Amino acid sequence: MKVATEVAKLKIEAFCAYQDRSSYDVRSKLRDWEIAEEQVELFVNELISDGFLNDQRFACSFVSGKFRIKKWGRNKIKAQLRFKKISVEMVAQALKEIDAKEYWETLIYLAEKKFKELASKKDSDWNKRIKIARFLAQKGYENDLINDALDQHFSE
Repeated sequence: MKVATEVAKLKIEAFCAYQDRSSYDVRSKLRDWEIAEEQVELFVNELISDGFLNDQRFACSFVSGKFRIKKWGRNKIKAQLRFKKISVEMVAQALKEIDAKEYWETLIYLAEKKFKELASKKDSDWNKRIKIARFLAQKGYENDLINDALDQHFSE
């Protein structure tokens, strides 16, 4: 879909004003609109200088939203941010905003919720443990924390 340059500037500003975006998302959107590569870089630089675009701000809001709303773990968040071409340093800085206590409580909450879902099944405790571990790993939680949570749950 070809978009005129003047229209593209207004649309991309609105796109960035609606919610925090990564520069990767903005470049992709502009390329979808068939904007020339030189113009894409010019737009991105203008958006950064005008405060519409900030990858660090995007990373922090992404981490906050994915952890608090979707209950994702650090591994999944990190992978998604790397997919959006956010630097390793920015990812590390954004992940520091996750409170360790809240992270652990969320992990325990998800494990308990999954255990309750599996309670009616005729599986052994070992099979339930494997299913819960797989679920938590898919959510992006670290294996050592998963094992600690499961040890705590199954020892009770």
